[in-house]
Amino acid sequence: MILQALTRLYEDLADCGTLERPGWTPSKISYALCIDSDGRLKQTVPMMIEVQMGKKTVLRPREIILPAAVKRSSKVTPNFLWDNCAYILGIDSKGKPERARKCFDACKEHHHALLDGVPSPVASAILRFFDSWVPEQAADDFILADCLNDLMKGANLLFRVNGTDAHTDPLIREAWNQHYNVSEGVRMQCLVTGQTDVIEPVHPAIKGVNGAQSSGAALVSFNAPAFCSYGKEQNLNAPVGKYAAFAYTSALNYLLSDRDNVQRIGDTTIVCWAEGAEPAYTGLSCAALFGSPAPTGLKDADLRSTVKRLAEGLPCRELNLDPKRPFYILGLAPNAARLSVRFFHRDSFGSIMRHINDHHERLEITGSFYQTIPLWAMLRETVNPHSSDKTPSPAMSGATARAIFSGAMYPASLLESVMLRIRAERSITPGRAAILKAYYLKNPTDQCPKEVLTVALNQDSTNIPYTLGRLFYLYEQIQEEANPGIVTTIKDKYFNSAAATPATIFPILDGLCQKHQRKLSKGLRIKLDNQVCDLKGRLGESYPIRMTLPEQGSFNLGYYHQKQFRYTKKEEQ
Repeated sequence: MILQALTRLYEDLADCGTLERPGWTPSKISYALCIDSDGRLKQTVPMMIEVQMGKKTVLRPREIILPAAVKRSSKVTPNFLWDNCAYILGIDSKGKPERARKCFDACKEHHHALLDGVPSPVASAILRFFDSWVPEQAADDFILADCLNDLMKGANLLFRVNGTDAHTDPLIREAWNQHYNVSEGVRMQCLVTGQTDVIEPVHPAIKGVNGAQSSGAALVSFNAPAFCSYGKEQNLNAPVGKYAAFAYTSALNYLLSDRDNVQRIGDTTIVCWAEGAEPAYTGLSCAALFGSPAPTGLKDADLRSTVKRLAEGLPCRELNLDPKRPFYILGLAPNAARLSVRFFHRDSFGSIMRHINDHHERLEITGSFYQTIPLWAMLRETVNPHSSDKTPSPAMSGATARAIFSGAMYPASLLESVMLRIRAERSITPGRAAILKAYYLKNPTDQCPKEVLTVALNQDSTNIPYTLGRLFYLYEQIQEEANPGIVTTIKDKYFNSAAATPATIFPILDGLCQKHQRKLSKGLRIKLDNQVCDLKGRLGESYPIRMTLPEQGSFNLGYYHQKQFRYTKKEEQ
């Protein structure tokens, strides 16, 4: 299903001219190796471009559509028309001069095999270069002096003959296409297209997944006998044709190369796309869930209304969005030289927007800085703010994202992580209160009823845990009014115990409250005492001995709501 969807995306991108047809992929090039018609090296021209990285501007290799890169492990296998200094120039950058010479000779042989007989002056110049170049003297060539350090670090070069890039020559392109399309190997039915094709034993590498190897990782790979069957080796165990292997990897590499639409949650890299490859769908989904900038032509204030309209199944004519369009979300995580699929979700765009809109409505709470809390900010509430590693749990992050996309229940690990932070820090932030509210709205229980899962304070609620949370904050407020500037409050000493075992702690708090009230002015004392008496009147004659986890959630929400109510403007009240 994943490979089929990516192959279909590749065909959409190829039809609109965004991606090249099989045999051509984007490759990162740092320098152009300029030669004349006789194959003599004249100069090297930098190809890097300036890229904004935070507040700095740095130089990065330019991405150019070139003949597809080969998959390397430890074998000597050259690329066509471009490569690193070991293959193109025979320069040793790893302390292995013999291997560098083998790389150069293999590259020379490869270009002769493809370009011999090609009636092109550019092809002839490249062959003359390989025939006349002396690898042993390359490192001392003054023309390479300015770029030698970059070349030794792995920078790639391409050929430029008399000002013309070799890969743009029509005859050379035709020679490469003929070579690429003539394949030898086992012919079987492709699992992706259903057509008979030469099976690709090693698929092209996927680059751009956070934490994976910089040289690329494999989405489909077999590397041990335990994973193989019936004597088949490598990817013959899951036969994918050469066309499908090229198509799905090209499409996925294209998605991962778009920095604006690649999202990272924990160790998971997330990409999404719609059938037809229209970028407006991806831009809106990233803005709605991850807090990315809204698509061009859509103001931030209108984003929520647009999501609601799509959630109701109505089209968005301003951005030309169809709620019935199939939409895909893929989450990938690194696994050594391979990739793990965290989740893969397919649904109509309108259905996914409905799930996201419902999620935001559940998260809505008073006092929040965000109009709609993005996923990264939500997951940040589960991490120790003082920790050097602020990455949320990968398993929990993936499960939470999957629950939001599909409209499923939130994972229990999300609640456990939030409750752990509340107990450890004795602090209920707007984000944590929003998560508690959203969790119990989606995962309902009688011990945390809807009457406490409100946006703001429910003054009519008689729920005992919720009322206890409100009462605890009133006690804290009375202590602060009686002792201005106090450093350690009852929250620091008794908050966790009061939420878990009220019968043990609240009698102590009652006694402290009476002592603190004596220090207040008469008017303030009467006002706060009336509020305390009102809440205690709802509790009955005794406090609960113990409270369950959902009841502690009600307690925390009561505390948070009462605190926010205190700072609400009088006109809003």
